[in-house]
Amino acid sequence: MENNKGNLAKGLVIGFIAGSIVGAIIALLYAPKSGKELRADIKSKGEDLLGEAEQYLARAREKATDIINEGKARSEKLIAQAQQKAETILKDAEQILSAAKEKAGQVSEEAGKLKSAVKAGIETYKSERGKS
Repeated sequence: MENNKGNLAKGLVIGFIAGSIVGAIIALLYAPKSGKELRADIKSKGEDLLGEAEQYLARAREKATDIINEGKARSEKLIAQAQQKAETILKDAEQILSAAKEKAGQVSEEAGKLKSAVKAGIETYKSERGKS
């Protein structure tokens, strides 16, 4: 949609400039003037049109620069947001990993205690059985 507006504006400006040139030439050719005056008028109109075209190009360059700068600012903002989210996810993952390691250590410790208790139970059973 934005591109269509840009193309329409560009077409209108080009049409305006072309129409101005054609109109100026026709006006000059039908005006009752000497050749020297006619050439001076054509040169003057040409310079005027050249000035208008240069102004249009300067505005177009300025607008393009603004659009490029806006795009850069948006992309930098998105990159910063993505980095911040990635850092948050990494931090959360580290906390989860740390908690999992702690739980694994607790489970291992409890398994060791259970193993010792079972071993002690077996030893007690054997000693009691041997007494009977």
